[in-house]
Amino acid sequence: MVQIITEERNPLGAVGEAYAFFDCRASQEEIEGEIPTIRRLTLMPSSLELHLMEGTDSLKGDPELRQIAGNSDRKYVMKAIYPAGTNREAADKLAGMLNQAYQSPLYQKGEPLGGKIIYKERGEYKKEESSL
Repeated sequence: MVQIITEERNPLGAVGEAYAFFDCRASQEEIEGEIPTIRRLTLMPSSLELHLMEGTDSLKGDPELRQIAGNSDRKYVMKAIYPAGTNREAADKLAGMLNQAYQSPLYQKGEPLGGKIIYKERGEYKKEESSL
């Protein structure tokens, strides 16, 4: 079997990673309680790992990411780890999660949703900000 790997695909064994910084009035426990429903509604692959953190203090590792996180005024951080996916694909999955979360009981009608999704591409962090 021959596999062609392009820049969009990770090499074998690589893992896609992305971070979402967002606000929500709900508690961490309430958000975690809604995640299974949101995953089901957005058809998230079971291999996608999600880690919800309150605040940015628990981010470790890459100093550039910590600096970006330190400049974020968002209440929550969600880290996505996507085995055999790209960082961009992990970011897209997080965007889908946040958009579906906005349709859930976690947000009241008309409540603003603002967020930032960060992922690394070609050695540099890319930021995608959104508001609904």
